Amino acid sequence: MRRTYSRMLFAFLAIVATFALVAIQADAAPRSNAGSRGSRTFSAPAPTATAPKAASPINRTMTQPGAATATRPGAAAAGAAAPAAGGGFFNRPGLLGGLAAGFLGAGLFGMLAGNGLAGGLGGIASFLGLLLQIGIVAGVALLAWRWWQSRSQPATATAGGPALRQGLPSNSNSAMSFGGFGGGSAAQAAADVPIEVKPEDFDAFEKLLGEVLTGYGAEDLNALRTRVTPEMLSYYSEELTHNTSNGDVNQISDVKLLQGDLSEAWREDNDEYATVAMRYSLNDRLVERTTGKLIEQLPSEVTELWTFRRNVGGNWILSATQQAS
Repeated sequence: MRRTYSRMLFAFLAIVATFALVAIQADAAPRSNAGSRGSRTFSAPAPTATAPKAASPINRTMTQPGAATATRPGAAAAGAAAPAAGGGFFNRPGLLGGLAAGFLGAGLFGMLAGNGLAGGLGGIASFLGLLLQIGIVAGVALLAWRWWQSRSQPATATAGGPALRQGLPSNSNSAMSFGGFGGGSAAQAAADVPIEVKPEDFDAFEKLLGEVLTGYGAEDLNALRTRVTPEMLSYYSEELTHNTSNGDVNQISDVKLLQGDLSEAWREDNDEYATVAMRYSLNDRLVERTTGKLIEQLPSEVTELWTFRRNVGGNWILSATQQAS
């Protein structure tokens, strides 16, 4: 019995310790896998000497899977798919659909209630209404039978069949590409062009590394606003609000880049992206907001992959961060 209680107590303490560790990590520096990398958001960055293993996948983003480019601020709501209108005869709007549904519903419910097919029509029912119901039921049955027959027929190489599609050029820009039915890979290739990253770009990346982290440590959203995308700003703002509610401050200082190299760089339409692996040192502390008492001294060396974005000819800003495995 004592062994059972001891095991239960040990398990309870282990759970408590785990939750405490998670709570501390949630308050720590913005070491997350979040943001957008355009069409490569859900693809792993290429390994580098600084980060030779696969990076952690992005698990928080405004980019929808399959989207060509990152979701712009305010575009998430506009780009949300509208509910699909119900198909079929009885979901058609207007007088015809309402009458059909009403007549059929009345007859069927009357039959189920034991009043016969015409019983559900009530006092205003007429023989014409009954015939209309029977005709609708027969029509639906006929359509279902024809659909089943067509599904049972073997596929033939008629217009629009496999033989016709195979005869089209693989890079065809004909009407087959209209509305997204084909040409998708060619469109993506045209929107994903490698670019050259120059020494001054690497200088900008190193500068942003220090400015973003120190701005976060100082809880300066105005400083972050001009250095990160609106999406990343929303994530940082949420983390800072969480720290405030917990009575903590994540102080960050003395950021220094130790090693860095380019993973990949490309252009999509008017946007350019560059993902860079960076190993850096910093003084990262979690303290109580009111007393300044040290809660935890966090790791002093971190390796991450940062993705930067800019309009062609513009300034780089942080678009996503990922943890090196």
